[in-house]
Amino acid sequence: MTNDAELESAAHLAGVPDEFQRLWTPHRMAYIQAGPQPLVDECPFCAAPYMSDEQGLIVHRGTHAFVLLNLFPYNSGHLLVCPYRHIGMYDEATAEEVAEIGELTQIAMRVLRVVSNCDGFNLGMNQGRVAGAGVAAHLHQHIVPRWETDANFFPIIAKTKALPQLLGEVRQAVADAWPTTD
Repeated sequence: MTNDAELESAAHLAGVPDEFQRLWTPHRMAYIQAGPQPLVDECPFCAAPYMSDEQGLIVHRGTHAFVLLNLFPYNSGHLLVCPYRHIGMYDEATAEEVAEIGELTQIAMRVLRVVSNCDGFNLGMNQGRVAGAGVAAHLHQHIVPRWETDANFFPIIAKTKALPQLLGEVRQAVADAWPTTD
């Protein structure tokens, strides 16, 4: 790591200098380049339960559903609640799956309040590709923590989201804070 005196001015680097600073997120290129094909070949929500919790980003495994971090989060701590069964629509879920998805959503909100000190949440399910579902074939509930200060110029003007923690760190913090049923 360099100190401020050793930083080079961006005006002398490749590209056209302007008043904007760039936040580079090269890890997203894998998602961009892959396109929709990997989601057609293999459902990530069906594959995750067969992985280790760390590899699948799973923070909790229930009886009918599980909770994992979104690999491409809108905010730090962006969780998903998925039934184990490969179904696409909420009205296809059994009463037991609906109940557990609801219960895990409530627990996730409580855990995220403790872990991230968030001020609110966006909750939602995009039903079908036309409604914006990235993985339309497998039902999943989004739980996105929000803070009063998270709507700054980055997402509004620059369409860039700064995430202050690595996924592995967030997964560990949420998993450690998840209440045990013992």
